[in-house]
Formats: sequence, structure tokens, C-alpha cells
Amino acid sequence: MSRLAQTEGLTDIQQEILSTVRDFVDKEILPVATELEHRDEYPTAIVEGLKELGVFGLMIPEEYGGLGESLLTYALCVEEIARGWMSVSGIINTHFIVAYMLKQHGTEEQKEYFLPKMALGEIRGAFSMSEPGLGSDVSAITSKAVRDGDEYVLNGQKMWLTNGGTATLVAVLCRTGEAQEGVAPHKAMTTFLVEKEPGFGEVRPGLTIPGKIEKMGYKGVDTTELIMDGLRIPADRVLGGTPNRGFYQMMDGVEVGRVNVAARGCGVARRAFELGVAYAQQRHTFGKPIAQHQAIQFKLAEMGTKVEAAHAMMVNAARKKDSGARNDLEAGMAKYLASEYCKEVVEDAFRIHGGYGFSKEYEIERLYREAPMLLIGEGTAEIQKMIIGRRLLEEYRTQD
Repeated sequence: MSRLAQTEGLTDIQQEILSTVRDFVDKEILPVATELEHRDEYPTAIVEGLKELGVFGLMIPEEYGGLGESLLTYALCVEEIARGWMSVSGIINTHFIVAYMLKQHGTEEQKEYFLPKMALGEIRGAFSMSEPGLGSDVSAITSKAVRDGDEYVLNGQKMWLTNGGTATLVAVLCRTGEAQEGVAPHKAMTTFLVEKEPGFGEVRPGLTIPGKIEKMGYKGVDTTELIMDGLRIPADRVLGGTPNRGFYQMMDGVEVGRVNVAARGCGVARRAFELGVAYAQQRHTFGKPIAQHQAIQFKLAEMGTKVEAAHAMMVNAARKKDSGARNDLEAGMAKYLASEYCKEVVEDAFRIHGGYGFSKEYEIERLYREAPMLLIGEGTAEIQKMIIGRRLLEEYRTQD
């Protein structure tokens, strides 16, 4: 077990779950991750193994067939899985966000219908908020849903759906009201629970998943667009049953998603450190391992400190959310720090490998292409700093 990134105060059950996931990563993910990633191949066998372990239902309450675990337990499992291959953690993440949103905001009928199947991995979730021209401005959403009797008719184009092809349930945010002076745009948005067939092309009448978006990294997991053209959705598939609450529901999902991204950053950084510290002891220059050169020791010291600091902030953000308290400040800080430190630790490990780091034969090459996704996933560093800055001003506002 790594000396770094240990978590104090875990229960015996939490430790057992983490040990099981760690063993699965070492035996089933790490040996095949780079080969599958280079082929951009969906990790079917790995996903089936995680289903059997109950990972897809980790935070779903026991009454709906899940394990009823905390966000902290889930985040620590994600950290271990991302250490093996970040794409696998992405397959789980959007599913987890949709299940969390259902648990927190769904009607009882929606919970009873979806959550037991999601706990088993029979229904797999995807999360759809972004659009081609949207960027970080969620208020600028143009996808629209119009009420027509007992249904809504959805039209628009969505972007950057992780699991867009493999998912069978997509939480889609659409505008459900006209812009009005004095009314905030986010008060006229609704989340729809859209069921579909897995695959590409027209996956249900009015809904098309064009195909996978080619990416420099984060391969294996399918990232797609989603096009709605006269898509009809029953009114009882409005999340929570009441329209115009979608923005708040999505932001709640993104908040826990940021803890997840922080955990992914921690896992990738820890793996990069493991690769760097191992190679530094194997590679010899000037008659001794490069690990004995002061320059490399300084680099390893910085890398290890960053791994430890990011893990501590991620754990703090998860525990804050588990306590029932608002955690957007802590989640923003954790996501910002973990993703930035991940990029730096991976680059330092890459440098330690020298020319071999540029070779696809070495695992660090894969990590070097994966780390940048964390800088933009669930909000860019700039967005995190805006959230952090605003929250700090709320906390430290002086008297007028």
C-alpha cells in the first residue's frame, strides 16, 4: 500500500471496500489499461467486473438495492480506479451524478423505477448540460422544451456527453420558459430524464447520438454529442415532477461531480508518482541511480507533497458534503488544486522518464495525455476560482 494519500478515520467497512477496489485495479485494470487506451477500446470486461463489485450502486440507498455508502467512500474508490485508468472512473462518474440527482431530487416513482436498475448497472446514466456554444455560461442554454399536453417536445444540440453512446438514461437540461425582464435565466430550466437505447445513430425517435468525438486522451470511454429534433418526453419524466428547477438540480450534481474530478486528479497523480519514483531507482546515470541525484530528489519531494495535499483537500470536500453542509467552496478548491497538481506531477514524472516518457511503450505517456482533461472537466480552473473567490467574499465580507 502507498505511504501517500492515506485517509484517517475510516470504518472497517470502508477499508474493506477500498481494499477490494484496490485489488481489482491492480489485477484487472492496470495490466490492460494502456493497451485498451491505445486502441480506444471500451473496457467491457472491466465494467462488468465493477458491476459485480457493486460500484455502480455505491451511493444508492440500500432500500433501492445499493450499498448506501458516503460520498467519501465513493471518492476514495474513484481515486483508486483513476490510478488504474482514468477513463474507467469517467464511465462511473456520470452514472453516479445522475443516480445522486435522482436520489436527492427525484419523485418516489422515479426513484423506485430507476435506482434499483442503476444500482445493478442495468441502467447506465449520462449527464447532459453543455452545448456547442455554451462554454461555462450555463444561463446561455438554447435547447428548448415546450409542453404539449402530457408531454414535452425537446429540440436542441448538446455536447460533451461522457457515456453518451453506452448510457441508457440521460439527464438533459433544457430551457422551459421564455426570457423575461427581471427573471433570472436559470429559473426557467428543467432537467428531463431521457431513456434511450445504447449505441449511435437514432437511439429513439427524435434523439440522435452521432458518434464518438475523437480526443487526444481520455480514450475508451465514449464522449458524444446529443441532438434532439422533436423528441417527445412524458411530463412524468421531469426530474422531481416540477419544471423550472433544473438548474439547481444540475448544480447539485456538479458539486459532487467536482469532488469526483478531484478524486480522479488524486488517483492519476498518485500513479504518476509511483511510476516516477520507480523509474528514478532503476535508471542509472554517472554511476548511480538518478534517484540519488539531488535534482531528482527535489522533484520527487515536490511531487509527493502535491499528491498528499490534493488528497487531503479532496477528503475534506467529501466529508463536508457528507455532513449535510454546503461544500461548493471546498469542492471548488479541491477540484482546482487536484487538477492543477495532477498536471504538474504527471509532467514531472514524464521529465524523470526522459526520452522514454515520449514513447508509447511507457505508461507515463498515457497519463500525460489524460491529465489535461481534468483541467476543464466539471468547470475550468477559471470557473473554480470565480466560485472560490465569491464564496470567500461571502465568508469574509466586511461591514459597509
